[in-house]
Amino acid sequence: MLVTEKEDKQTERENTLAERVPPLQLSGLSVQDLQALCRDLHQKIDVVDEERYDIAAKVSKNEKEITDLNIKITELRGKMKRPALKRVKISADAMLGALLGSKVKESVDFKANLKTVKKEEEKKEEVTDWRKNVEAMSGMEGRKKLFDAGQ
Repeated sequence: MLVTEKEDKQTERENTLAERVPPLQLSGLSVQDLQALCRDLHQKIDVVDEERYDIAAKVSKNEKEITDLNIKITELRGKMKRPALKRVKISADAMLGALLGSKVKESVDFKANLKTVKKEEEKKEEVTDWRKNVEAMSGMEGRKKLFDAGQ
């Protein structure tokens, strides 16, 4: 079926070309006849170019209309992308006023409500040579030192 379809298209193409473009017979023509033939061919080329331009303009117009209709369809469906929100600078008082309405009449001092945190410095043990420490802590004296240090 595909082969016969290709052959039909080919024969149809050949027939339309034979109708539109007759075979050229250049032998035995004078210079003036050749010039007249060239003018005729140029006129035909101009007509074909105009038709091609008109068809291209119609196609581009139809494509633009299709894209516009697709945009309208997506708008009607409600699947439009949300635009990026712009950052708005607003004071804390104005924000509270907008959120809570007329309930907040006074300016709120946020820094006064913050807790104070005391920083405690941790005691750092001195790093000494471990060999000296092992010798000092060996035996009963070392255990007594550990016991005394724990209390």
